[in-house]
Amino acid sequence: MSKNIKKYFPIFMLPTLLAFVIGFIVPFALGVWLSFCKFTTVTDAEFVGLSNYIEALKDPVFLHSFLYTTAFVLVTVVVINVFAFAIAFMLTKKISGSNFFRSVFFMPNLIGGIILGWIWQLLLNGILAHWGKTIVYSSTYGFWGMVILLSWQQIGYMMVIYIAGLQNIPGDYIEAARVDGANKWQLLRHIILPGMMPSITICTFLTVTNGFKMFDQNLALTNGAPSKASELLAMNIFNTFYGRNGFEGVGQAKAVIFFIVVAIVAVIQNRLTTRKEVQA
Repeated sequence: MSKNIKKYFPIFMLPTLLAFVIGFIVPFALGVWLSFCKFTTVTDAEFVGLSNYIEALKDPVFLHSFLYTTAFVLVTVVVINVFAFAIAFMLTKKISGSNFFRSVFFMPNLIGGIILGWIWQLLLNGILAHWGKTIVYSSTYGFWGMVILLSWQQIGYMMVIYIAGLQNIPGDYIEAARVDGANKWQLLRHIILPGMMPSITICTFLTVTNGFKMFDQNLALTNGAPSKASELLAMNIFNTFYGRNGFEGVGQAKAVIFFIVVAIVAVIQNRLTTRKEVQA
């Protein structure tokens, strides 16, 4: 870095820093404060201590949403990453039309969540109508419907990241392993997967966070039906904050709990995968 860049670096950083403080730090700090208050607007907030958090943790619907979302995240993380890696592995081979297939798999990621929800609601309800049922017949139907929807949307995006990771593995390593007599499974286990750990870290982090914060697709596909049994955490927080008069503080407390849980999961996941990268 030249002396001139070092000299004016704080000036270049100032607009971004101000935007970050105004757009994230201030609203986040205000949100944490409001989680300890009873309020209808920011100006009439009244401090009530931990009562909002106690009320949130006593809410059986919130606890159900938490467990339901956790199960949803675990399933989607496995499904999305396994299929994305498998497709990326196939499309890095010398096959005709690979660029076309990459575009096809990536396209669902460009469609908005609400539109995707309506599309898959029509498709799944059309299939289930054969048995006289709908996607909101039970929370199990809604669960697997959302797994299919999010997987269809996200696999193409994660595929692109895995393709980049596969292309960065030195070909000399693979050739040397083949010369030494490594079979396909040994090549995958000892060469390809260790070389893919940076991509696996990124994709796992993205699928974990996307699963926890999913809202639009949940709203359009099931809207929490039947009886809020298919309500994910983001929707539960939204419905508490905007749908129950006088529960704004409880909704805000749920949002803070939600943030803490996602942050802890993301940090643990990042450390585990980063440790794998170092070992690799």
